Amino acid sequence: MKKALCTGSFDPVTNGHVNIFERAATLVDELIVCVFINKHKKSLFTLEERVELLRESTLHIENLTVDSSDGLVSDYLKKNDINLIIRGLRSGVDFEYEYNQAQMLHHLVPNMNTIYLMTAPEYIFISSSAIRELAQFNGDVHKLVPECVEIALRDKQKNLE
Repeated sequence: MKKALCTGSFDPVTNGHVNIFERAATLVDELIVCVFINKHKKSLFTLEERVELLRESTLHIENLTVDSSDGLVSDYLKKNDINLIIRGLRSGVDFEYEYNQAQMLHHLVPNMNTIYLMTAPEYIFISSSAIRELAQFNGDVHKLVPECVEIALRDKQKNLE
């Protein structure tokens, strides 16, 4: 059984993420999307909220499970006997960052491989940080994020005001 891991902070999950998950899931028997805590980022949504939004956004992908971790990706790979990571790329800038990350992971987990999927053109401009900023100013995020995320962003903004 071939398992793969998609990692990120997913604050929040976007339609670009979901598109990558849908495509990645066709390549493996089991796809695990794991929310990792990035201590350098101040999150809008709690870890629990991000996990729940991911679960709701990916219910239609039968071989996908959602998890979370506050440790190292390398430890997660070893613990769960995973040797494949699938990452989405929007641009060459993303590739440089992701390539360096993959090399570090390969150093820590030598049998690990990385597959890069290019973001679909209609989602190339979408990022979680852009969505957070747009939502902060009550901008229209419709068609950029799953419906459950759109609702959660609206609710979150109401609570912050």
